[in-house]
Amino acid sequence: MQKPHRIGPLFTDLYELTMAAAYFQNNVQAKATFSLFVRPNENRNFYVAAGLETALDELSAFDFTDIACDYLKKTNLFSDNFIQFLSQFRFRGDVVAMPEGTVFFGDEPVMEITAPIIEAQLVETLLLNILGSNTLFATKGARCLHVSQGCPLVDFSLRRTQGQDAGLRVARSTYITGFAATSNVQAGKVFGIPVSGTMAHSYVSTFENEIDAFRAYADVFPDDVVFLIDTYETIAGAQKAARVGQEMNQQGHMLKGVRLDSGDLVALSKQVREILDAAGLANALIFASGGLDEFEIEKLLKKGARIDAFGVGTAVGTSADAPNLDIVYKLVRFNNRNIRKLSPGKQTLAGEKQVFRKLDAQGIMSVDTIGLRDESIADSQPLLAPVMRRGELVQDHPRLRDIQKNFKLNFNALGDRYKSIHESHRFPVCLSEKLKQVQEVQ
Repeated sequence: MQKPHRIGPLFTDLYELTMAAAYFQNNVQAKATFSLFVRPNENRNFYVAAGLETALDELSAFDFTDIACDYLKKTNLFSDNFIQFLSQFRFRGDVVAMPEGTVFFGDEPVMEITAPIIEAQLVETLLLNILGSNTLFATKGARCLHVSQGCPLVDFSLRRTQGQDAGLRVARSTYITGFAATSNVQAGKVFGIPVSGTMAHSYVSTFENEIDAFRAYADVFPDDVVFLIDTYETIAGAQKAARVGQEMNQQGHMLKGVRLDSGDLVALSKQVREILDAAGLANALIFASGGLDEFEIEKLLKKGARIDAFGVGTAVGTSADAPNLDIVYKLVRFNNRNIRKLSPGKQTLAGEKQVFRKLDAQGIMSVDTIGLRDESIADSQPLLAPVMRRGELVQDHPRLRDIQKNFKLNFNALGDRYKSIHESHRFPVCLSEKLKQVQEVQ
């Protein structure tokens, strides 16, 4: 599987480099541990960990090329000695993290980095961006899957995501949570995700007659045809699609389906279903698209829409209802000294940590406990696992299919009330007694 183009060490905020230069100049090089977590948000009852593979690949290849060093030298901000240090820099730290697909909650560390302070500092922006965006999209995707009642979902977001890289992240993150496919051909190539697509209104308009557009497309793709039927008048479009579908049957092929992209999707889907069934095309699917997300999908299905699959785009690719995560990367231990930030509303938990999850007798998550890295809690499973030691991967990356399975297991174990897309419910997350004691001595 092809790897996406690497991001590189200049993908950072300037102050990461200026702090590193000050550490270097003052010979500050003791080990530090940083904790990466998401602050709670009333718009999200849970989060889905995503982006770890990309983050680890970047850490594995984190070095300053000659081009990067030349640019930094031209800024006239850094000494020649520091530039020389960067030219030989490699990340050699230790990383523990939650596996991708893990459901987690606010304030729980999803990753902790332990490395000499300069190493740990320089990767901050990179990790926040990668894990934050991928987790944002995966969480949005999980919410959509939850309300879809088993209907397949396809990622249609590429044309309105904020850039090429975002489009790849959306495709991969939503696939982790169970999306069936993506329209993003590059994501299909890079990640091995199934690709799916239909046609645009411009294609239909190119032909003098709508039915001619359908016939021409069916001639090229006789076994994978989904007609877009709302370019002019949806019901008339459905009738023409049904006629071409019957012609395809006579030629030994089958109409895959039709797509609705506008109008009253509930009423239209019912009428279109009747037209297709009456034409002997009961197996033809009805796809819907056009500004859909978990809220719209839920409304459509509750009103009895006869829709078999959904294409979701802009609202998912930008996580429109909650377009950012308050994800942070905070120093929690330095030079064998536990550190706690006490700023009002932004307090942190000192110490190297672990998250322990307890399930009830039915296998449903009952409580998470944030504890110290070296402790254990009875009847609870630790969620953070070593993924990198001294800058080397502990094991090969899991397959996307295995990450999907991990998400499904996690999501099935999440109580229904926390899956609500309308009500805010705070999952019980507590601190172990040992972790509490560490906070008291700060």
